[in-house]
Amino acid sequence: MSALLTDAPAAARRPASGVAVDRLAVSVYRVPTDAPEADGTLSWTATTLVLVQAVAGDHQGLGYSYTDASAARLVRELLAEQVVGRDALDVPAAWQAMAVATRNLGRPGIVASAIAAVDTALWDLKARLLDVSLVALLGAVRDSIEVYGSGGFTSYDDARLREQLGGWADDGLRRVKMKVGSDPADDPRRVRLARQAIGPEVALMVDANGAYARKEALALAEAFAEQRVDWFEEPVSSEDLAGLHLVRDRAPAGMAVAAGEYGYDLPEFRRMLEAEAVDVLQADATRCGGFTGFLRVAALCAARSLPLSSHCAPALHLHVDCAAPNMVHAEYFHDHVRIEELLFDGVQRPRDGVLRPDRSRPGMGLDLRRADAARFEVAA
Repeated sequence: MSALLTDAPAAARRPASGVAVDRLAVSVYRVPTDAPEADGTLSWTATTLVLVQAVAGDHQGLGYSYTDASAARLVRELLAEQVVGRDALDVPAAWQAMAVATRNLGRPGIVASAIAAVDTALWDLKARLLDVSLVALLGAVRDSIEVYGSGGFTSYDDARLREQLGGWADDGLRRVKMKVGSDPADDPRRVRLARQAIGPEVALMVDANGAYARKEALALAEAFAEQRVDWFEEPVSSEDLAGLHLVRDRAPAGMAVAAGEYGYDLPEFRRMLEAEAVDVLQADATRCGGFTGFLRVAALCAARSLPLSSHCAPALHLHVDCAAPNMVHAEYFHDHVRIEELLFDGVQRPRDGVLRPDRSRPGMGLDLRRADAARFEVAA
């Protein structure tokens, strides 16, 4: 095994800082949606959040992933033993140990999401131990990040679509995104309706979640351009890099093609960039291995002068978004906004279309509201 894949010797587990990770606590919350939701390839009525709390002495950091409850078992039965006893300040070493321990399980999917929940908890813990905000620990590039309202599910009727997208525009968000792809023949009409709801000044984005075939996506791109859509997310499957490249090359001028939310490890993102498949890369810290993985993806984008946008989980991404180069905006996703406001104190709300981290609070500035969260907790 190469040196990069070899775990640290036992002596290295003794914390040089004198502060060791004492334990990891894991809990799972399943929160129903406020209405049935669907996109171009999936429908759902609830969202699951796996929460990890990393404890060192009197300090506790939290992190989470939007993933299946089975990730909690992986944290308890495998990842915890890689982390407990390590120096609480050496987060990359813990990340590497988790990556090594899960080698034979396969990185994409549940494994990456479980590592992400632990990694974000460890970064939050480190900042709390040092009594600084996470963005101060990482080093700020900017003091705020633009957000775009994201929802407009294909399961919504016209009235709900107008209400949600128009409401974000009225609240000062400068961009909104809607789902397309469940009924391609009706998508141009729905996009026209969305444009009417938000007015001429707000940017309109669409997300097909890989629902279209290549030529179908190109035809619909022309129709969407009539309503000045400037963002076409996953027009075809993210597994079809040649198809993404085709749509990117032939899409109307001014329309960016975006993808990357299903990237779980660095080689996946590298392949997408090498294929010249996107104008803007997306990454999700709850899927790509936490803040450690997210910052590595940001470095890839910086090396290619390519814009990066964070996917979902706005409260979790806020501090790292303000610390990563090449960020253009963050997704203010309807489901996750609801969940984060239900479960946590310290969640920030947009003002003038941007989110600003609260530097007066240590770590990410989030604290679990246990009494409120209890009704959503499920066994795992």
